[in-house]
Amino acid sequence: MAEHTSSSITIEAAPADVMGVISDFARYPEWTGEVKEAEVLATDAKGRAEQVRLVLDAGAIKDDHTLAYTWNGENEVSWTLVKSQMLRTLDGSYTLAAVGGGDRTEVTYQLTVDVKIPMLGMIKRKAEKVIIDRALAGLKKRVESGPAA
Repeated sequence: MAEHTSSSITIEAAPADVMGVISDFARYPEWTGEVKEAEVLATDAKGRAEQVRLVLDAGAIKDDHTLAYTWNGENEVSWTLVKSQMLRTLDGSYTLAAVGGGDRTEVTYQLTVDVKIPMLGMIKRKAEKVIIDRALAGLKKRVESGPAA
């Protein structure tokens, strides 16, 4: 089983508000540094994304990939890699937990990345940590700044 990297952050908003930002893929380029394009390819019966194409530019890693999303209730979403040019694995999840009476949310982001080119495990874990930390910081800033115009 592949190793994964995980980190958490507390956001000053209810879980539903946080998940609203996470599930709004079309706006990812506005608040994530690495995602340049996001296109929902398929949705489930509730209108939630099931497959999303993402164009990523993370400096050394530039990729056009498709992820399959699984929604577990209202407070968890996970994804797996469907296809990619550079990646062998890109599996992850966001898990939300209400704290402080429900007006704050602890967000845990878990990620496993494996690239098709040879790379030391230590370097992969460091890359995962950077991706997670940037994503959580961007998510927190986006949610706490309020609804976008």
